[in-house]
Amino acid sequence: MSREDNVMNRHYFADGRKLSLVAIAGLIAGVILILSFRKPGDYSLLCSLAKFRAQPIHEGEFSDMETQLQAIVHYATSKIVPQQNYGEISITFDVLKKRAPCNFLVFGLGYDSLMWNSLNPHGKTTFIEEDPKWVEIVLKTAPDLHAYPVKYRTELKEADDLLSHYRSEPNCFPSKAYLRGNDQCRLALTGFPDEFYDTEWDLIMIDAPRGYFPEAPGRMAAIFSAAVMARNRKGAGVTHVFLHDIDRRVEKLFANEFLCKKYLVKGFGRLWHFEIPSAVNMTTHDGSGFC
Repeated sequence: MSREDNVMNRHYFADGRKLSLVAIAGLIAGVILILSFRKPGDYSLLCSLAKFRAQPIHEGEFSDMETQLQAIVHYATSKIVPQQNYGEISITFDVLKKRAPCNFLVFGLGYDSLMWNSLNPHGKTTFIEEDPKWVEIVLKTAPDLHAYPVKYRTELKEADDLLSHYRSEPNCFPSKAYLRGNDQCRLALTGFPDEFYDTEWDLIMIDAPRGYFPEAPGRMAAIFSAAVMARNRKGAGVTHVFLHDIDRRVEKLFANEFLCKKYLVKGFGRLWHFEIPSAVNMTTHDGSGFC
């Protein structure tokens, strides 16, 4: 499907249908879906709703609750579902339950953006999107989402050549790699907003850019840059990296090269979850490769 077709199909934010009895039933189903993600005996969402009625809440708390309820209403009344399935979403949600509020970077602005934003209350969830027109459309109807349009320097058809380049370019080596202003390394994401570089990301979801035709940007640079950010982490703990569409050759090839099979902790369907330690906490150091 072309980007133009994708944009035409992404009309659900502007859907102004009134709630009918069917939609109300869908809303109830949406609440049940959210509750099904929670551990047995965890009724924090219901308790939050009860407290909302029983006592005053602060402005920030109301904003988070409003975001969560907006997501429930959206998915309960929309025929369009997130790109990932229940099992794939559950892997990331299990980590968010432990780490939120956290810094969550998402490559891609899509059908699941409201969900990811609502699952990180009080945290920073930032979306990186290649299509500026799509960003404009989404932010007009969902202004609470925090998204940036960006440009990529790569094309999918260059994937094999980019691997060869990385192995011969010193500024791509793990011991020297950096992102901001690293024009010598073609896999480094450069020219992105300052927030992208200045934030230490706890979770990184790679579900974009497009990678299904030769002239598409591909996810080579996103995977490489996620590995660099994880290795350069200064704070405690690991960086959680989630890579979708792992059934595709390039995603799997670059995941094995930069995210490393030894850091793969879980997978379901087309999603892999990596826990990558910072370079100072790695048990082995090899200046010639990431893994």
